[in-house]
Amino acid sequence: MSDDGLERLQKVMAAAGVASRRASEELIEQGRVRVDGDVAHLGQKVDPTTAVIHVDGERINVDVDLVWVMFNKPRGVVTTADDPEGRPTVLEYVDLPQRVHAVGRLDMDTEGLLLLTNDGELTNKLLHPSYEVERTYLALVRGSVKRHVLAELRDGVRLGDGMARPKSARIIEDQNERTLLEIVMTEGRKHEVRRMVDKVGLHLERLARTAYGGVEIGDLKQGRWRHLSQTEVSALYAAVGEGDRPPPSRHTSLHERRARQAGRP
Repeated sequence: MSDDGLERLQKVMAAAGVASRRASEELIEQGRVRVDGDVAHLGQKVDPTTAVIHVDGERINVDVDLVWVMFNKPRGVVTTADDPEGRPTVLEYVDLPQRVHAVGRLDMDTEGLLLLTNDGELTNKLLHPSYEVERTYLALVRGSVKRHVLAELRDGVRLGDGMARPKSARIIEDQNERTLLEIVMTEGRKHEVRRMVDKVGLHLERLARTAYGGVEIGDLKQGRWRHLSQTEVSALYAAVGEGDRPPPSRHTSLHERRARQAGRP
């Protein structure tokens, strides 16, 4: 980095894992890169700590000190860093040199996707109700779900802390003895989905979060974690209105390669 804190744009892009320096130069030449809203040009220098860079409309994370990971939380694991009761915590599973925090919480008996990061600014936006960031849950309930009960759930349920209304609720599978529901929420109130399901008279057996802000858990096994890809981080930016989310670039980035490797439990 030069004395003025500026670096060549293609170097910053390469360090962010977008592509090699040469491939980054090609993207710049093709007019596919914007810096702070303006089309970039070859030879341009930027401050990697403050520049907002988009490639094909997709915002990239250029701060190499920021880390984003997803963890598939098992039941019985608490989200807090420490637990006075001695229960297993998320940070006992996720081994990182950086100090990270969870984006919201999953209660002890809820499993599935939990995002962890040291990006406080983006975390605050993802959690703020005004951004209506989608969280997708699978709820396994006992018995069949009657049509009027599903309609009641879709219309919204009045809880002790106000109305809770899903963005969508649908039946994924009905096996008579059990029904699998998909419920999409845009708030993260405490035990919200559990309380809604209980309020409409359903008996919840298991609850798992499968997606958050456009990032899906996919085939990540329980108790495992991995780094988010650059495309997934961009999806989180897009979820709070900081960039569009086009199809992934044809270039395979360092972050994409890292994201394919599951972390150790």
